[in-house]
This record gives sequence, C-alpha cells and structure tokens, in this order.
Amino acid sequence: MLFSAAMSPTNLAGDPPCLPAAGTAPAATPVALRAVRRPFDEIAPDCWNTLAAANPAATPFSAWAFHRAWWDAYGANAHEETLALVPADGPDAADPVAIAPLMHRHEVEPGDVELRTKMRAADGPTLTAVPPDAKAVFFGASYHADYATLLGHPRHLDAAADALAAYCASEGDPTHPRPWDAIDLRRLRDDDPAIGALVGAFGSREVRDGWTVNLEREDVCPVAQLPDGASIDDYLATLPKKTRHEIRRKVRRAEAAGDVTLADSPDPLADLEAFIDLHQRRWGVDGLFPETSGGAQSRVFFRRMFELFGANGPLRLAFLTVGGKRIGAGISFETEDAILYYNAGVDPEARELSPGVVMVERYVRRALERGVRRMDFLRGDEGYKYEWGAIDEPIHRLLVRRTDSR
Repeated sequence: MLFSAAMSPTNLAGDPPCLPAAGTAPAATPVALRAVRRPFDEIAPDCWNTLAAANPAATPFSAWAFHRAWWDAYGANAHEETLALVPADGPDAADPVAIAPLMHRHEVEPGDVELRTKMRAADGPTLTAVPPDAKAVFFGASYHADYATLLGHPRHLDAAADALAAYCASEGDPTHPRPWDAIDLRRLRDDDPAIGALVGAFGSREVRDGWTVNLEREDVCPVAQLPDGASIDDYLATLPKKTRHEIRRKVRRAEAAGDVTLADSPDPLADLEAFIDLHQRRWGVDGLFPETSGGAQSRVFFRRMFELFGANGPLRLAFLTVGGKRIGAGISFETEDAILYYNAGVDPEARELSPGVVMVERYVRRALERGVRRMDFLRGDEGYKYEWGAIDEPIHRLLVRRTDSR
C-alpha cells in the first residue's frame, strides 16, 4: 500500500486505543456502524493514521498531518464535518471503526479566485454542474489533495458508507441554516474499495430519499510503472526513440555544465522560501504563492506540512543543482513503493539546462535506485508526464444531489 502507519507525525502518550476490530485482529463479521460528529481536534493522530493505513487505497494525502496542515491554513474557507463511524450499539464516545473526513462549504466561495481554493482550474475536465451557491459536502482538504477516501479497513467500508448515507439522510449539520444540496466526494482512486461501498450505500437510498447519484471520472493521475531492478538507461530504453533521445541529450547538456545532483534538503523549513522563490519565478501570478492572502495561506499550508510530517515522514523537499547552483526544486511524497510528484519550481534563467526534464530524470533515477515501482505524477494530463511512459489512472467523483433541491 502507499500509506504506512509509520508515517504518523506524532505519538501521543495516553491516546485512546483505536480500531480494535480492523487493526491486527483476525477478520470478523463487520459490525453495523453509525455516524457521530467528532471534531477533528478530538481524534488522536495515531488513531487517524491507523485507520488511514487500514485502507490500501489511502495515500499520504489521507494522513493526519496533511489534514491538520490544511485546516490550519484554509480553515476559514470551509466548515469541518468530520464523522467518526462507531459501532451502532455503542456510545457516541466509542473508538471509531472508520472515519469520514468531511467538510462543507458552497461549491464556489466569493474568495475562490483570490484564495486559490477552487477544486480545479477552469480548463479541467467537464463534470456534472452544481450551482455555485449550493451547499456541498466534500472530503476534507480535498482542494489540495490529489487522492481522498474513507479511513478504515475494507471489511468495514460498506458499513461505514451505510452510516454516512444514513447521516446525510438525516438532519446533517444541525448548526447550518439549511441542509446540503450536494454530496461531492472527489479524488477517489480507481482501485479504492470505498467507491463500491459509497455507490451502494447512496444508490440504495436514491429513490427513497429523492436523490440523484452519479459516479463519474473526475480526472486522471498519470503514473509510470518502473520495472524492478532496472537502471535509468534500462528504463529510458522502454520509451519511444525520439523521447529517450531528447531526454538523454538534455541530461548530457546539464551534466556538461557541472555536477548534477537532486538532494533532499536537510532543513525543509529553512529552505522553504528558496522553494517558493523558484516556484514563483516559474509560475508567477498563476503560482501558489502570489502576494495575496491566498499566497499567505499556501505558505502556512506547506510550512505546517513540513512541521507536522517531520523528518521521518514521507514529505520531501529536494533541490536540483548544476555545478553547485540551485536551478530547480521539487516537493514530493515518498513511500515504500511510490514517489508522488506534488509540486515544483525551476529557474527560468537556467532554461538552457532544461531543469524540468533533468529534475524528473533524477526523480526517476532515485525511484529506480531505491526499488520504488511507481512514479506518480498526480492529477492532470500535462503532456510532459506521458514522455516518461506514464499511463492514466482515473480518479472518480461521487456526486449525490437532492432532486428537490432547487
């Protein structure tokens, strides 16, 4: 699996136990569950991460640290609606068997353009439209996550989805002036067992509760599958002749200019501003860190991620240097079997050295040397990803609308 319980950013003494039925215990008949509102702050990090690790489709985007960082940075843009799925015959305070990390907000908030909190840029795939002022329930942090899911063991996901659907059929958030218009759960991986559970649970209520349920392909995440035991030359030989010739030519040109290295920062917090500088020099006003409140929030988000994941977590900041000069930087999540290429920046003045191509080549080389089998370029069908032999892996959107909403 991509996610490991070992990535927990903290280990709190005295935290309550979590998931006795879905941890190391033998398989048992799934128990009926019910949904209980439980503030994110009241769920221990180790408990959250244990449940995330139980779902084989979970990634570092499901980690407690990622969600904590997102709420710290963007909490003003959404309302938390985290659900603990507990045994139906137990107390509200029972240890969760699963978690539905949710939030609600309008599909489009007035500050979305400035704050960069829209789900996808305007040129993304065409999806079923939802009115911009509709109250929608999303997976928590999914604006900046490339994958999202329910947290829990597959054997409990049917019961967890049933409990979630029952919650949505009831009053939902009692503090909100009106009920939801849409359940808009995105970023579901193609092989995620939660998809079948959610479609079954919401679909079984479609006629009874006056809902319309759609499952649609939201986007793609191109992924290069790397052969076991291959060298970088072996892998490049699998690419089309013209492509591998161009990659090799650009890498040789950079190597002729000086020693080429891709090295992890020993102090990402201290080096974060250097990454931001390279990112903004490449992307300008379209980047994550413009001189607006949106840029300030992005700074908080990345800083908190590095603080919370910690030195032993999967989050990495690496710099590409040629002859000792930094010309590129990448932020990735690195697990036992995948490198997830999350964000990058390059020096436009070094364009003759092709820093973008050289940096990806070094990441692929790193993956091969470490025996990692997946180079995941995450959301979006940008052309450069396919030059590296990436194949589309779809992600899905489950959309539930009230037929009588408006």
